[in-house]
Amino acid sequence: MTTDIRKLLKDPSLFKEEAFINGKWVKSSTGKTFPINNPATDEIIAQVTNLDVADADKAIAAANAAFPKWKSITGKERAGLMRKWFDLILQNKDDLAILMTLEQGKPLAESVGEVVYGASFIEWYAEEAKRVSGTIPTTIWGDKRFMVLKQPVGVCVAITPWNFPNAMITRKIAPAMAAGCTIVIKPAEQTPLSALALAELAIRAGIPEGVMNIVTADADQSIAIGKTLCASPIVRHLSFTGSTEVGRILMSQCAPTVKKLGLELGGHAPFIVFEDADIDAAVAGAIASKYRNSGQTCVCANRIYVHKKVHDAFVEKFSKAVQTIKVGNGMDAGISQGPLIDRAALEKVERHIADALSKGAKLVTGGKPSPLGGTFYEPTILANVTSNMLITYEETFGPVAPIIPFESDDEVVELANNSQYGLASYFYSRDIGRIWKVAEALEYGMVGVNSGILANEVVPFGGVKQSGLGREGSVFGMDEYLELKYVCITL
Repeated sequence: MTTDIRKLLKDPSLFKEEAFINGKWVKSSTGKTFPINNPATDEIIAQVTNLDVADADKAIAAANAAFPKWKSITGKERAGLMRKWFDLILQNKDDLAILMTLEQGKPLAESVGEVVYGASFIEWYAEEAKRVSGTIPTTIWGDKRFMVLKQPVGVCVAITPWNFPNAMITRKIAPAMAAGCTIVIKPAEQTPLSALALAELAIRAGIPEGVMNIVTADADQSIAIGKTLCASPIVRHLSFTGSTEVGRILMSQCAPTVKKLGLELGGHAPFIVFEDADIDAAVAGAIASKYRNSGQTCVCANRIYVHKKVHDAFVEKFSKAVQTIKVGNGMDAGISQGPLIDRAALEKVERHIADALSKGAKLVTGGKPSPLGGTFYEPTILANVTSNMLITYEETFGPVAPIIPFESDDEVVELANNSQYGLASYFYSRDIGRIWKVAEALEYGMVGVNSGILANEVVPFGGVKQSGLGREGSVFGMDEYLELKYVCITL
């Protein structure tokens, strides 16, 4: 290890390599660690403690012990602590961004943006903590009165991905904490440093011990710990962001204990450009949607459908814009696309492109690894793409934009909906009638109209079909962590 992360931070104490259980920094009972790699340099930047199943049980027990007291304090008290946490995150956003870029690879500006975005959920749900209210239904029995209460679910688990190592944690645990639940977090093995830094700031904010616990583990131990978290009868809710394949496994593992589930799974977003679209706006939206985080987002444009009348004009402008994307180490100034997370991600991109080219796709720009080497890949555009190519039905998770021509509204809606996924979708049009019809016809949990960016804290994020269950963010995200209790009182 040559990079001393502490020297890069204003506050070196935000760099942690130990797990966090019951308000204490802990090492594995076995003493084992696992390496964290910088995907831009392949350098080992940290050795994080490698917990096992016994440690996961300790985290569950800590959360369970903390739950009675945490749920019993007022929503306003919880809100106050969360607000302090929010303020500390913003005060330390530059350090948090550095940690994220080092372990995940995205450009520093993107990392700062994610930290602010992640903090927004803590702010939002701190306010929502004070607004949990039930109802008093009208009685139909003269001698009885009814109440409906909302109460916290209990101990919750959050299993989070590597592509947004800050925001995917806060988006899950902020509503849980606001509702009065306690949490065990299992961050992705590639990106635990962001999670651990959040825990350090939570301590400083006064979040009580046991309310928030973080178990760190390598790939092998993560599978065993995941099984333990799913099997525990103490855990009442599990939230997961990741692939549909893993989501299915976790869903089946949770079945014996009938947990509440929140699953934000894979996507394969269509991005439609109608003939009346503002082409410049559509190009800007496609760039924002497709190439953010090197295309490693579940809501990024995976299929770009362009009407034949504007196809050539769009491709020309899109190609010019893509060629201005600067690839490099996210810590360097002016970089707009970092590396892919690992070699497997690079190989998948190469496989999808090779398959498309072998079946008649035309390479417009890019199409090869960057001269920088490692897992850097050139932003790529493919034209003449057809529905028999892997890239049109498998999630690529890389900086490759396949362009598919279409002729009619009905045709493109049918093509867009022809997917097992139903997370995000986008289209560009200036016809108000078409906007209503297409927005309603697309079988997706989220639809961006003349916008390539969808997510914020005040809207419900989530999908339909095999893209998941439940919603995160918004007032609806709070409901995921609350149970309804009906009380019948005889007078």
